[in-house]
Amino acid sequence: MEEKTLVSIITPSWNCGKFLEETIKSIQTQTYTNWELLFQDDCSTDDTKKRVMRLAVEDPRIKYECNTKNSG
Repeated sequence: MEEKTLVSIITPSWNCGKFLEETIKSIQTQTYTNWELLFQDDCSTDDTKKRVMRLAVEDPRIKYECNTKNSG
């Protein structure tokens, strides 16, 4: 795989705020750097959005989107 190829990492989430930093740090420490991390939140009721958004400010490759209703 060439370094210029963008890799999209799609991470579904629901109330997983306490695990997000470890997950993101694991991705950020990989040797391949041309990636985007797409968090798809299924209407979490914990601090998932707050945590992802804080980390997204530090790394623009991290994106957050939330479903309009919980899909289970």
